Amino acid sequence: MVIYMEKKIKERSISEKRALINRLNKIEGQVKGVTQMIENNRYCNEILIQISAIDKSLKSLAVEVLRNHLSTCVVENIKNNKLEIIDEVVDLIKKLD
Repeated sequence: MVIYMEKKIKERSISEKRALINRLNKIEGQVKGVTQMIENNRYCNEILIQISAIDKSLKSLAVEVLRNHLSTCVVENIKNNKLEIIDEVVDLIKKLD
């Protein structure tokens, strides 16, 4: 983790970026599919099932980003005795619910 002008950034490998972007692109496709379903007057249950799938995809992506955050940024902060990271993570977990 690098801090520039008080903004935190996370350097990611090319493969990590690619994997996250691929998942986001898939989610974007799911959202566009729901738009088409609504435009085509599809039955409510079918739309709701797709919305549920999108929700699960987003939650899965969030868990993956959180896992990476814990194993890299949080570990680094704790090793550097920057224990305020614990409060940051607790606040983050509250927001993810």
